Amino acid sequence: MTKSLNSLVALLLFLPLSLCAQKTITLDDCFSFFKFYPQTGAEFHYLQDGARYVEADHDGVLHIRDVRNERLDSIISMNLPEAVKGFDQFEFSEDETKLLLRTESEPVYRHSVLANYFVHDFKTGKTQAVFEKGKLQFVTFSPDGTNLAFVFGNNLYIKDLETQKITQITQDGAANKIINGLPDWVYEEEFSPVDGDGMVATRWSPNGAMLAFIRFDETVVPEFPLTWYEGGVYPRRSSFKYPKVGEANSTVSVHLYDLNSQGMVGKLMGLEPDDYCPRINWTPDNQLVMTRLNRRQDTLDLLLALPDRTIYVQEDQTNWIPTRLLLEETDPAYVEIESDNKLIFLKNKQHFLWMSERNGWQHIYRHPLNQTMAEAPVELTKGDFDVTAFYGVDEKNDKFYFQAATPTPLDRQIWEGNLSSGEIRLLTAPTGTHEARFSPTFDYFTHIWSNANTPPVVNICDRNDDTLRVVNKNERIRKLRKEYGFVQKEFFQIPLADGTQLNAWMLRPAVLDTLKKYPILFDNYGGPGSQTVQNQYDGYMGSWHQMLVQKGYVVVSVDNRGTGARGRDFRKCTQLQLGKLETEDQIAAAKFLGSQPWADPNRLGIWGWSFGGYLSTSCILKGNDVFKMAMAVAPVVNWKWYDSAYTERYMHTMKDNSKGYEDNSPVNFANLLRGDNYLICHGVTDDNVHWQQTVEMINSLIKANKQFETYYYPNRNHGIYGDNATKHLFTKLTNFLMEKL
Repeated sequence: MTKSLNSLVALLLFLPLSLCAQKTITLDDCFSFFKFYPQTGAEFHYLQDGARYVEADHDGVLHIRDVRNERLDSIISMNLPEAVKGFDQFEFSEDETKLLLRTESEPVYRHSVLANYFVHDFKTGKTQAVFEKGKLQFVTFSPDGTNLAFVFGNNLYIKDLETQKITQITQDGAANKIINGLPDWVYEEEFSPVDGDGMVATRWSPNGAMLAFIRFDETVVPEFPLTWYEGGVYPRRSSFKYPKVGEANSTVSVHLYDLNSQGMVGKLMGLEPDDYCPRINWTPDNQLVMTRLNRRQDTLDLLLALPDRTIYVQEDQTNWIPTRLLLEETDPAYVEIESDNKLIFLKNKQHFLWMSERNGWQHIYRHPLNQTMAEAPVELTKGDFDVTAFYGVDEKNDKFYFQAATPTPLDRQIWEGNLSSGEIRLLTAPTGTHEARFSPTFDYFTHIWSNANTPPVVNICDRNDDTLRVVNKNERIRKLRKEYGFVQKEFFQIPLADGTQLNAWMLRPAVLDTLKKYPILFDNYGGPGSQTVQNQYDGYMGSWHQMLVQKGYVVVSVDNRGTGARGRDFRKCTQLQLGKLETEDQIAAAKFLGSQPWADPNRLGIWGWSFGGYLSTSCILKGNDVFKMAMAVAPVVNWKWYDSAYTERYMHTMKDNSKGYEDNSPVNFANLLRGDNYLICHGVTDDNVHWQQTVEMINSLIKANKQFETYYYPNRNHGIYGDNATKHLFTKLTNFLMEKL
């Protein structure tokens, strides 16, 4: 992976001049037409037989494909009502006799949407609305397909699909007070799994007889106001519950409802008022397991509910269900909770699988379910690499499947493991990034592969990775890359003074003029566990980078300390000083690259979004003798203004770590800005990193008599999109870059 920068220069100097004959990339190409954005395959669902999958066109026709033989392909026309055509999501019941269709979706926060839902019954041919009184925020089939659970108005309901009877099982749901069966804002933002669509706070038991859900009491959580400018005489105001550092979180409780008795069994014991409950799961034999995480997030417990034991009744007639400790995980910094498949119970009812980095790397362990068993946990995966995704278990064949950061932290490969022996077998050998979605039987999987310079190739393969169907090779994007003269992304490493090597990539003009010195733009993120330096195709921001290269810029990205896929110690070394080492590393990288013979050390710039905006702001202040300019979009500028769950995980509270907060918040260092080469942009209705952050930074800059530029986007959230906002923003970023660098 590592290459000498000088040898790269030499190679580039001898490239043919014909490479300069290329089409010009425009901002419209990048952010209006998304011309270079690749396809990753049609959205489809595998059927339970494991050999067929279903694609849907939105006029109501299902295309059933057989991975073994194209002659077995077929279609089903559902004759949907007009109101249902154009659905944006579909989901089968487990018995595949019904289809749940989602229409007219409107976003709420990062993962959640409000939408209308319909159920199509293949046996009767009828399509019926789930609920007539308004849009729903969550709908899920029971495992046997006879019932639906859904949330409306912060209350949880059950619908019997045979009788169409709807039962409201909670009554106290109220906006900004009580939420039943849905995560509150901070849970959705900070505890949603990286391998799922969002945190799930309602789960059916495997036999469909019980429903478990989390209740959020956010009454005492402070509200954050938002202002919407929509053309009225007065702007509209709204507010939502947002716990910041040290402020009150929602008080959560886990409840159990019995469909047979049509009543609440009770709520689980074991949660203190300040605890988090980021997951609820069921064992194969219908036992409920609750994940308890303390507020500091350095201790995680799995608690097994015991509803068949003595239930304790309080004075308010609440039934309390006892629990027993199944597993305790601790870490001096924090316990990782990102994966939805962190916990998998085996159908043999004897063991469960658990992901942990207790040995310094993220690995999969097999634990006994019964604590009386004289059996120690078994490490099923071993080595100096992180398991980055856990795809699941094929118990019939004694196999499990996972993705790992191998052979280097930049790559991702798919592996098969043996449940009994722990022996692992590599399925996808080439370097680059391999992703998988397995069929229910694990006989076949959708295999998506790309590398930094090759758009995704999507195939359907058998469990030996032999291709059975080619879904998409993105030939159009490959052709466009040649027509527009895309340059190759090169990986290299940057040495730090202590010997640490930082991974980096670089894009630069295909032919370097030896009489010129080139400006460098650092594209950074740098937050905990993240990676921008990965051997994977970037079809979105990558096209803008290529446009900048055409304009004569070198674009670089560096993964500082604290980023992912290099083990626990590398990722957690920033604990309690979030931003300190990250800033130092970006400054050191800039000095290193600025010293190269082709680089102009007086024209080094940096930009980023969110944590990247924080880091670019920190760098232009603390690295004012290195970086000439910086652009920050939606930045955090003081950690005390960000949410509790994220910030306290890495920084604890202001009370416990005031120096860590003050020393690493750019708002305190506005006086260090040199010149007028700082741009800060923000969405006014950003529910994640609040507009408050930019306003306070502006106040500090004004107080310090520092000149700067700012763009703000009314009615836009953290992503700043819609109604031309994306192109508008990147027009400003491009122009500012060309003016200041």
